[in-house]
Amino acid sequence: MWYIILAIYIIGSAYGLFLLYKKAGKQGWEAIVPIYSQYVMAQLVGRPTWWIIWLFVPIVNVFIFYDLFLNLIKAFGKRRFWENAAAVLVPFIVLPMWGRDPNVKYLGIPTSEEFKKKYFYKKSMGREWADAIIFATVAATLIRGFLIEAYMIPTGSMERSLLIGDFLFVSKLNYGPRIPMTPLAFPFAHHTMPITGGKAYSEAIKVPYKRLPGFQDIKRNDVVVFNYPMEADAPFNRPIDKRENYIKRLVGMPGDVISMERTKLFVNGEPGFVDEDFQTNYLIMTDPNGLNMQKLLDMRLELDQRYTNPASGQYVIHMTKEEAEEVKKMGNIKQFQEIIFEPGDNNSEYAAFPFYDNGIIWNYDNFGPIQVPKKGWTVKLDSLTVPLYERAIKVYEGNTFEKKADGYYLNGQKTDSYTFKMDYYWMMGDNRHNSLDSRGWGFVPEDHIVGKALFTWLSWDEDGSFLSKIRWNRIFRPIH
Repeated sequence: MWYIILAIYIIGSAYGLFLLYKKAGKQGWEAIVPIYSQYVMAQLVGRPTWWIIWLFVPIVNVFIFYDLFLNLIKAFGKRRFWENAAAVLVPFIVLPMWGRDPNVKYLGIPTSEEFKKKYFYKKSMGREWADAIIFATVAATLIRGFLIEAYMIPTGSMERSLLIGDFLFVSKLNYGPRIPMTPLAFPFAHHTMPITGGKAYSEAIKVPYKRLPGFQDIKRNDVVVFNYPMEADAPFNRPIDKRENYIKRLVGMPGDVISMERTKLFVNGEPGFVDEDFQTNYLIMTDPNGLNMQKLLDMRLELDQRYTNPASGQYVIHMTKEEAEEVKKMGNIKQFQEIIFEPGDNNSEYAAFPFYDNGIIWNYDNFGPIQVPKKGWTVKLDSLTVPLYERAIKVYEGNTFEKKADGYYLNGQKTDSYTFKMDYYWMMGDNRHNSLDSRGWGFVPEDHIVGKALFTWLSWDEDGSFLSKIRWNRIFRPIH
């Protein structure tokens, strides 16, 4: 349903702009070409065309886009508050309506003095910018908070499903938008003030967790954005909705039993999700000449810098099996080995939650079985279950919990069981050896869920050449 609504939103808005551009004496197709459309819009409203450069700058791009867009509808005589609000919230309805209305005409460049004198009362430049900034801030905050938000992939934990430099749209509507829990915050800053640093929010007002109805239930194997649970701890101690945003694949639903054997994921005893381009680490030893770094760059392979030392001929690379076969053909290779941890391997950097101290050793390639908590589920408390669920009981559900000589005490009362108040999820990256995920911190509570990743609207290859910086084949690519 959400994809249908999104398609209506995009197509309807584009159709409306198509009609308005034609009324303004431009070609209709110029309205539907990304970036170029805003270039033409700047011409129509009298803003410098170089302003489109600002569209690539986060936060600034919001103000630039809405300045251009709202001035465009002013150029057609639409300047009332409700008309501005409708153009922002339901453009797929009002833009086609205005485009087909013969009484709506292009009146000229709305930023010119002649236009202002003829059609509007006189406002100072400062007042115009103040009005535009206030409206853009309110509109963008509502859209970002309750409808849809842009997100950029900063790490390779979801390679190759998602690439570093992919820009996504994340829907808040699919699972239902959360009511802001920390509503007093600086606009567009997540948790830290830009430039100056420091908190970008105040905890003077706190709102209990509440989620509005959504279009769908969260499903196993969805790609989900959520708040990083470990930022509940020092030194951050951040409120839930101000914790860092992470993106992973949800592989374990509430009540599921999760385990992993030599990199193979199992959910309720059945094989779990495996990406078509599944990656693991490979250890490569070479002679002093090393590997062909340009070849690795052309293949877009990511080196694990913690263990790579070209001076000694040692490389650790995240690769698919097909890429590994290609690299294996290079010269100078003395040793080529896929790194897979065996059960009981105790490499501390790949130790897995809950880090048992009683002799049980779990690592990133071998762990479990472990049951994901479900709302209303009662777990018996003992030496094996307490390490798994203590954090959820204390940190996420707000109880006091301690072990004494005669047993366990919950909120001061002795008990041998606990019933969970929330649903929890198990999140993992598709790049299993290069992902900080539930294997490192455990469960993700339901109140940490932000939204569902929908599609890639831009993909920027930092290592690409001037002409290949944009990965055109990934634009508007759905996320599965």
